[in-house]
Amino acid sequence: MNKKLLDEIFSRGIVEFIDPGDLFRKKLENTPEKVIIKLGIDPTRPDIHLGHAVVLRKMRMMQELGAKVALIIGDFTGRIGDPTGKSKTRPEIDQIEMEKNVQTFLTQFGKILLTDAEHFVWIRNSDWFVSVTDVVAPEAVSYNFTKGKEKLSIQFPPNSVPAKAAVWEQTRMQPKFTGGRVESVTLVNFLSILRKLTHSRLIERDMFQDRLKSGDALYMHEMMYPVLQGLDSLVIYKTFGACDVEMGGTDQLFNNMMGREILEMHNLPPQAVMIADILEGTDGKEKMSKSLDNYVSIIDSPTEMFGKTMRIPDELIARWVELCTDLEASTFTKRLKDGENPRNLKAELAAELVKMYHGVEAAKQATEEFTRLFSAGGSGKPDEIQEIHIEEGDWGIIELLTQAKLVESKSEARRLISQGGIKVNDNRVDSIETSFEVGKSELILQVGKRKWAKIVS
Repeated sequence: MNKKLLDEIFSRGIVEFIDPGDLFRKKLENTPEKVIIKLGIDPTRPDIHLGHAVVLRKMRMMQELGAKVALIIGDFTGRIGDPTGKSKTRPEIDQIEMEKNVQTFLTQFGKILLTDAEHFVWIRNSDWFVSVTDVVAPEAVSYNFTKGKEKLSIQFPPNSVPAKAAVWEQTRMQPKFTGGRVESVTLVNFLSILRKLTHSRLIERDMFQDRLKSGDALYMHEMMYPVLQGLDSLVIYKTFGACDVEMGGTDQLFNNMMGREILEMHNLPPQAVMIADILEGTDGKEKMSKSLDNYVSIIDSPTEMFGKTMRIPDELIARWVELCTDLEASTFTKRLKDGENPRNLKAELAAELVKMYHGVEAAKQATEEFTRLFSAGGSGKPDEIQEIHIEEGDWGIIELLTQAKLVESKSEARRLISQGGIKVNDNRVDSIETSFEVGKSELILQVGKRKWAKIVS
């Protein structure tokens, strides 16, 4: 057993570890191949960013010892929305949007986790929380059958019962892990758990207390979210024969402890809870989040990943090194204290991140590109700018930006314009009402310092 790796698993970036009797550590040390690590992710937004990667990288370390990750895609709980850190109720997300996000997540997990069958399995929690009538079947379904020697076909319309049944059969995942047995959570199961939980226990959660003190609404479905997440742990145990530890950030402690309590209610070994520190975003203030536009996605281009990292406040350098890389954070702290230019340290951090997610050559090129663009005397304009083909005519700036995929939404475009972050042909755009004639002359769009596009009719 690699003791150095084992010690790092339980120390680096971990703010709380709950495991009375040290049962999980002993199992990981002695029989790691029998360890099941639970992680639940609600696919409410696409793309994995460096904040998510803090927990995923910790799980990868345990996989390298032989443990197996059981990833729960919360396609059911995601439609409720964990109220973590939110002062208002989250909007419900439809199943179709959720499904797109699921596929995005699964594609990206392989950039961090081992995804072979020995070390990784994933399952949807709609398997045990959803019935066939709840399924959305957006397309018609054909059933083929034979009557005597005649081959016949019947087509059923979208969202008909037969169409729902077809989707149900295609998406149900549990039987392949259990040999056909299906664990479901019924209303009877749910009420049996609630009989052992008091109202005062459920409203202990910090954000619930904040809502109550401020007079904001707190809805019953939000209070049930931790219970549903805890039931996930119970089903994972029954499906895979163990649920040894649940991973999460500091905002997930209450939810993870609920899983521990529910396993204890069923006289099963309670899961350990490992809580990783939360990574601040590039603004240095809030936790990394796509909605706050302070994130670095693990699929950002090398140049964009490098440039975003260079924006972080100096005081976050060592913390990002600690949580996002395998480099020695204390070395960066000492160099900063000794007076080394923080820009050099950020460049090393940025190059390391690009190397991790895109490779050595990409890191070298991103470093050279950033130096060329932003060193003293640099033009800031890349040598090659992507061309975007758009139909000739009069286009508003917001439509141009969204069509060129330089922003993710119209609201982001409006915000960037108000902040002075949009230029066309080197001239700042000051009004959201500004329009341009595509096809009349060359249009070079610039968003911030790193995103460029040439509009071609």
